[in-house]
Amino acid sequence: MVKEYLQSEGFSRLITLIILVLFLVSIGSMVNIVLFTFVFTFLMGRLEQFIMIRLNKVMRINSKVVISFLYAVVVSCLAIVLYKYLPVITLQFTELVTQIVFFFQHPPDNRVVQYAINTMNELESPLDLQKQMNTLYLYISDFGKLAFQIFISMLLSLFFLLEKDKIIRFTSKFKRAKFKSFFINLGHFGVKFINSFGKVIEVQFLIAITNAVLSVTFLWILGFPQLLGLGIMIFFLGLVPVAGVIISLIPLSMIAYSIGGMPKVIAVLIMIVVIHAIESYILNPKFMSAKTNLPTFFTFIILLFSEHFLGIWGLIIGIPIFIFLLDMLDIDEGNNQIS
Repeated sequence: MVKEYLQSEGFSRLITLIILVLFLVSIGSMVNIVLFTFVFTFLMGRLEQFIMIRLNKVMRINSKVVISFLYAVVVSCLAIVLYKYLPVITLQFTELVTQIVFFFQHPPDNRVVQYAINTMNELESPLDLQKQMNTLYLYISDFGKLAFQIFISMLLSLFFLLEKDKIIRFTSKFKRAKFKSFFINLGHFGVKFINSFGKVIEVQFLIAITNAVLSVTFLWILGFPQLLGLGIMIFFLGLVPVAGVIISLIPLSMIAYSIGGMPKVIAVLIMIVVIHAIESYILNPKFMSAKTNLPTFFTFIILLFSEHFLGIWGLIIGIPIFIFLLDMLDIDEGNNQIS
């Protein structure tokens, strides 16, 4: 019985998965480049497919031309943003973080607000806003390292997409070489990873961008300062499933109370409810037709553990990794959805 299990496909895949996890753990900070590269490759590849489908109805064009054009547009946009808006964004984000931390450390003379601040200061969870904001600020402030990682990741993703067919032909040779079962299992994991992790990440990005645009529009109407900084903060928090809405509510309420008292706070609450309703009933069903319905309890447990082991990255990729594991276990997703 034991011998049969040791020779089974399931055991072989388990060993491959353990080796893969150990490798990812061993590379340390290089994980950032791996994740950035995968995200850029997947999102740009999906965009290229979307454009190619529509272009082929009108005229035939080489996919490499489309990919090169897309990357040229992205790089040009990044260059313009860095040249014109980076100083403004840096200043606004610094002022925003300073304002939030100051609010935590010097709460207004209001018993309800002080009680809420003291409670949040004691949190050790993904909702520990001060910790997450400080971590995000340090991550962004080390701009040189972050910019280098993004640049290398974009370059790698460009090379991958330009030589995708050649890479597929080359890697297929490993499935006929020694230890072929290991590489066959890697290919199996890769397909599962793209079909589960990649698609969830794509949806989170689309929803985060939409939430950020809608939120900044509402905040502009309400007369909030530092809109660029707030937009960046809302975008990153929007990448956190479920908890992102709650986390974003905390700093927005603080700023609202500072500039307009309780009426502004109530306006922000209404804004969050409206945007969350749009996300739940319009964006989620539109952007993804089949997702696993995770209970809120499981969602927060996953975020707790993923943040503990992976840091701020864990808040973004924790749920996609869990869904990937469910897919690996062949758990039936049915017609459920992540709320």
